[in-house]
Amino acid sequence: MSRPRIVIVGAGFAGYRTARTLSRLVRHKAAITLLNATDYFLYLPLLPQVSAGILEPRRVTVSLSGTLRHVRLVLGTADGIDLDGRTVRYTDPEGGTGTLSYDRLVLAVGSVNKLLPIPGVAEHAHGYRGLPEALYLRDHVTRQVELAAAADDADSRAARRTFVVVGAGYTGTEVAAQMKMYTDELVRRHPLRGAARPRWLLLDIASRVLPEMDERLSRTADRVLRQRGVDVRMGTSVKEATHDGVLLSDGEFVGTRTLVWCVGVRPDPFVECSGQPLERGRLIVDPYLQVPGRPEVYACGDAAAVPDLNNPGAFTPMTAQHAWRHGKVAGHNVAASLGVGERRPYRHRDLGFVVDLGGVKAAADPLGVPLSGPPAAAVTRGYHLAAMPGNRVRVAADWLLDAVLPRQAVQLGLVRSWSVPLDTASPELARVPGDPQRLPPARPAGIGPEPATGRPGGAAAKSQPGGEPAKNQPGPEPAGHHLAPGPVKRADIPDVPDSSTEGSPEAPEHPAEGDS
Repeated sequence: MSRPRIVIVGAGFAGYRTARTLSRLVRHKAAITLLNATDYFLYLPLLPQVSAGILEPRRVTVSLSGTLRHVRLVLGTADGIDLDGRTVRYTDPEGGTGTLSYDRLVLAVGSVNKLLPIPGVAEHAHGYRGLPEALYLRDHVTRQVELAAAADDADSRAARRTFVVVGAGYTGTEVAAQMKMYTDELVRRHPLRGAARPRWLLLDIASRVLPEMDERLSRTADRVLRQRGVDVRMGTSVKEATHDGVLLSDGEFVGTRTLVWCVGVRPDPFVECSGQPLERGRLIVDPYLQVPGRPEVYACGDAAAVPDLNNPGAFTPMTAQHAWRHGKVAGHNVAASLGVGERRPYRHRDLGFVVDLGGVKAAADPLGVPLSGPPAAAVTRGYHLAAMPGNRVRVAADWLLDAVLPRQAVQLGLVRSWSVPLDTASPELARVPGDPQRLPPARPAGIGPEPATGRPGGAAAKSQPGGEPAKNQPGPEPAGHHLAPGPVKRADIPDVPDSSTEGSPEAPEHPAEGDS
């Protein structure tokens, strides 16, 4: 007699935790398959440290096959579901198609960048949801500082040394804090004319930085950012983005070649193909994470609207802490449906928040105790080490090396601007030429180095240091938080919460964007 087939779609915080729980509970009683676009679980809260050159990229990735030994990994992106036929269709990384049959299905597809109808943003901004975007930002920022140091034109120098981050939630705050330190170190090696300094702007329509956190922690983060030289502007956002800069909502035009979009996330639109009822784009489930009328289908993480039993009538927010805990409950309930254990409803309690501001600066309130400075930094890093499912020694070693050695500031040129567009359903994947499903739209060049003409086989980028193909266009390939498990970032726009990912079962929440 064949074993029941369990298919899990997505390996973000919710999907990874579900797979890990099921591999322990039913590994000999069911066939568990995990469908994911990459072969790793991404620990989102530490992405800003990758961009800032503190951690190597592989430190924040955890091998799925190496840590989920009783789970079959299928590389691919889900394209559709046949709930009646109990099958999931997918496309593999090389364009091939396949179908997975299931007896139990867990949808943990997570979230994607949240777009707003602001002219020019889709063409000229970059999100911060995946490893390719983090790597691109590091190269791009390094390039801009180096080009600014060599530029003769004053306006060009000013624009290249100006960086705009939109969204003062967890992601935006950490990106601005970490990258300001990084660019300050760069200009010590590549001094700018007139002793000019890199300029970082952090914008948000909210009234304060980190509006999700306690006001004392928000004030701590605001003070650290301003002392570091970040221009924090609350009640301000972008009205229009162009190749030369951004027009702010207060009427000021800021010349820049860098626009980082951290205003939050929205549920992955994939769940719409299920044909089941949605709540603001999230698949409605019951307290046991089951889809009503489809007892064999479960959903968790950012793509699921899970009833908040501690707040009747509301749904749990899109955070990492919830995604990680959803996964554990989903795993137990799927196992219970196969006769292993008893099912349980999803309940939660907040354990606190942590936000890493770089160096020995941080803000945290574990178990409601507000901390700042070195004690908060120690709690934050200790939390991350406890929350990560792997790579703890390597991460700790990188932190130690960063404390005693200068950072390596070089451009690797592995990710081009057109390969990480803001408008993408797969931020974890860099787009490549020749793949019809992943080709970037043919749009004009955006913020970044001077553009190339732009298409595969077309003219190369202009001959200038660090030149790259036009933004969001294919061109020649280069040589080459809540204290909880994982990061979570709540939406910085009022009605849609920014998603975070959790790391360890009983840690306070670290805000960061949710499942992927």
